[in-house]
Amino acid sequence: MKWLNLLKLKTITLVNWARQGSFYPLTFGLACCAVEMMHATVSRYDYDRFGIIFRASPRQADLMIIAGTVTMKMGAALRKIYEQISGPKWVISMGSCANNGGYYYYAVSVLKGCNKIIPVNLYIPGCPPAAEALFHGTLKLQQLILRNLVY
Repeated sequence: MKWLNLLKLKTITLVNWARQGSFYPLTFGLACCAVEMMHATVSRYDYDRFGIIFRASPRQADLMIIAGTVTMKMGAALRKIYEQISGPKWVISMGSCANNGGYYYYAVSVLKGCNKIIPVNLYIPGCPPAAEALFHGTLKLQQLILRNLVY
């Protein structure tokens, strides 16, 4: 029985290693943070080297990067797109507007954080956060998946 538990542990480790090495983020940019997200995908940072290839369809993605201000109207679309992503799925909230409303916190039409609608695995602070911050956050999420801390 002991070898069966060890085999199960090795299998989970192998699957997590494969998952962390092949992210397919969804391009979901809403405001000025989307420009920084696009900047992070250029050849200077070379996301392809880390197995991160952006996809335009939610059915082909497993990571959703929410970059920008989420309004109340966009909240329903955000939830619908999140549900279309096949599992396992992860979410990165990028920028202070996506995290908690940012400068528009007191506006009636702005959602006070995208975690009110969907679960968020990693927050990247800043207004707008630099491309390096998104790159660091993506690598941190890969480390968390490898250590089996994020499901």
